[in-house]
Order: sequence, then structure tokens, then C-alpha cells
Amino acid sequence: MSLSRGIHAATAAILAACIWQGTAAAAGKPPSQTTQFTTTVDYVSEFYPLWLSYNQAAKTNRLAGPDRVTPAYREVVAINDDTLYASAFLDLSAEPVVLTIPKTGVTYSILVLDAYGDIKSVSLAAGQPGVYGLTGPNFTGTLPAGVTQVPMPLDHLLLIFRSDKYTSDGVNEVKQSRRFRAGLQLQTLSDWQQDPTGGHPTILPANVFLTSFKAVADALIAKDPITYLQQLQLAVAGPASPPLTAKQQKLSDKFNSLFAKGGDMTDFALGAKAAHALILADYLTHTDANNWVHFTNIGTWRAGQDLDRSAISEFLQYGNNSEAAAYYHAFEDGTGAALDGTDPAGYVINIPEDEIPQAKRFWSFTAYTPETVELIRNKSHKYEIASYTPGLTYNADGSLTLYIAQQQPAGVPEANWLPVRKGPFNIMLRVYGPEGSVAKNKYVPPPIMKAQ
Repeated sequence: MSLSRGIHAATAAILAACIWQGTAAAAGKPPSQTTQFTTTVDYVSEFYPLWLSYNQAAKTNRLAGPDRVTPAYREVVAINDDTLYASAFLDLSAEPVVLTIPKTGVTYSILVLDAYGDIKSVSLAAGQPGVYGLTGPNFTGTLPAGVTQVPMPLDHLLLIFRSDKYTSDGVNEVKQSRRFRAGLQLQTLSDWQQDPTGGHPTILPANVFLTSFKAVADALIAKDPITYLQQLQLAVAGPASPPLTAKQQKLSDKFNSLFAKGGDMTDFALGAKAAHALILADYLTHTDANNWVHFTNIGTWRAGQDLDRSAISEFLQYGNNSEAAAYYHAFEDGTGAALDGTDPAGYVINIPEDEIPQAKRFWSFTAYTPETVELIRNKSHKYEIASYTPGLTYNADGSLTLYIAQQQPAGVPEANWLPVRKGPFNIMLRVYGPEGSVAKNKYVPPPIMKAQ
């Protein structure tokens, strides 16, 4: 099931309801009485992010990243081309890991998350160079002199560095950002003691990160949901999954018991599909007055918000919390029609001067494909319009007009043009370092409208 098959907000909601009601015909009784179905819906809705992070997990305690972000990068949805990436899956169960952060003038952020995408608050802040010992919750030893201990809440976490390619006032700092990323070091304590100069990031071509785990999950649920559920069980029981709460453990035990009995698996398959449709609907219907999807609880979900968390994993995995960044995602124009680049005239976004998003770091608009939410290939190799874009032209009254089309419209500055595909697409607005109405969660981006 994917957006490329035309599942937009209303359709996804209707489909979820249809699958739910369809269980009566498949099982011969009302869905509310089908324990296998309802338990599966709850199970997938709760644990959906774990399948993704479980399958994405690479060699632990090693920083890696793409040399540059291109449409070939598909591993994580909604990758941006505003920053340089270096990330690592941490395993602190056997020993601490030593992280060295070099001194730099580049603006960067540090994100620490668990396998669900929950953001963890740790005493590790951007802009503070040094040598840090990341220790798990059961660590009782001492670290060598010169290594500052940073207690981590779990043994298994994801660490992400994002360093800006431009300063907030538009100065290109890509070279400095690359130098900063290359200067990072991460290795186990025992390796660090043998060679304190080791552990630099492995920087690979974007096409090494070719697998779209979102697309794999979507296809499995649509075509082989029983295999998906078997894999999800492995993820839930995996070592990187956070300890289950009492409620989660009860749900997991109930699902495992029902699933182990085998027999007619129809209700389990339907339950997985219904949960996925609900996840899509939760995201796509979470819109403001101008049809921009916007969540304020990313990474900081409260109990009972499992659908929101799963929806974010499907469309914006590993996002920042609202203090660090705001995200607005559009699949429809201001009239509610699906965005489609087939018409050469394209679209415009007219932003009045007092509605230009305020940001400490930057704002940017990025276009994505519908199925895997990856960058759109174009001959100009241009993937965003941002506050730092060289040559960005403002109108005489201080407003800003952005153009979204297959080809650069006549008379439009190239800086103000965002290339898209012939067919469905979606647009994401990022605001890194939110200020003003964005920081107060009161900002509503102007609608995307058909060009006249």
C-alpha cells in the first residue's frame, strides 16, 4: 500500500474502515469480536517503528553517512539536502563508546533516539567540543582521564549528527562542514585505548544507501502480511528495542500467543493491513487550514499516541522535536487537490513578508516522490529552495514567491524554482531553529496553489 497508488488522506481513512468492516465477511462475525484482528491492529499500530529501525540497523558503534545527498539515497524517508549527515547505531551493553567532537564554527545538531524514534535527553550538546564516554545504564566503572562521562538511558540508541551547509545568513560553509564531519570520532573504549586517533566516519556514495525500507514494509504488508508480522515479532524481541512497558508487554504476549496457534491467518493479515491504513490516515489527515500536515509531538509522544509515532516513522523517520525543528508536509494544494506535476504550469507559493518562517538556522522547501519520500531526480540537481539559496529573489513588498514545476518557468529566477516530477509529488517545509510563530506552534504555511 503506498501513496503512488492514490491513497491520499480521505482514501486512506475510508480504506482503513473498509478493511476493518471486511473482517466480518472473512471471519464470519463482527470485527469487534475477532480477537486476532483487533489485537493485530493494536500490535502493528504500537510497534510499527521497530520493524524499520531493526532492519536499518548496521554495524554498531561506527559513524557513517552519504558523501552527499542525492535521489539515490533511499534508506530513510524525507532525507534533506540542507545538511551533512553522520550517524551510528550505538551498542553500549558490553563497554562504553568514546565520542570525540572537534572544535568548529559550523552550526550542527546532535540527535539521540531510541528504536521508536523517541528523542532522549542527554548531557551532550552541540557546540561543546571534547572527548566523551557514552555509558550504558548498567555501567559502574570509571573512565580514563580526559574522557567526560555521558550517561545514556539505554544500551541501544541511534546517534545522528547534522551539520549545516550554509550559515544562517547564507554563507556557504560546505567545506568547513565536511571538515567537521571528517573530524568526528566514535569507537569502543577498548579501541580508543589502543588508538585514540581512530573511529572517523565512513563516508560512502549515496547509492550505497539504496534500500527503501519504507517501500519494503509497504510491499510486505500489502502482499505478504504474515511474513511482515513474523519479522515485526523479531524486531519487538530484538536487543535494540527498549524495554516494554507493562501495557506493551501484555499486548505483545497476547499477540504472540494468538499468532502461535496458527490455523486460519486471515484475520491477522487483515489486521496488519488495517493498521497500516490507519497509520497512513493518521498522518495524511493531520492537516491545517492550508492542507499542510503538521505534528508538534515528534519524538516526545505521550502514552496513547502510538499511531502518531508510527505515522511519523512512515513519512518522517528520525525527525527532530518541535524545539529543534518544525516540519510541514503537503500532499495537496490549497483546494484539496492532490499535488501533481503533469501540468507544465506547475504551482506557486506566495509568502507575504510577515509570513516568511522565522528560523535561527534555516528554512527550506523540498520536493519528494510519493512512494518512498525520496528526492526527485532532475537535470538541475536541485532539491530545495531555502533561506540560504544564493540569488533568492524577493518581491518589492518583501514577499516571496516560489515556483514548483517540471521546468523553470519563463522569467522566474532559477533560485525561486523547485523542480518536480511529471506525476504525483509532495512538498516538505523544514524550519530548523524555530522562532516566532513557528516556535509557538501557531504558524500555518501559505497554501500551494496552481499557477495561473
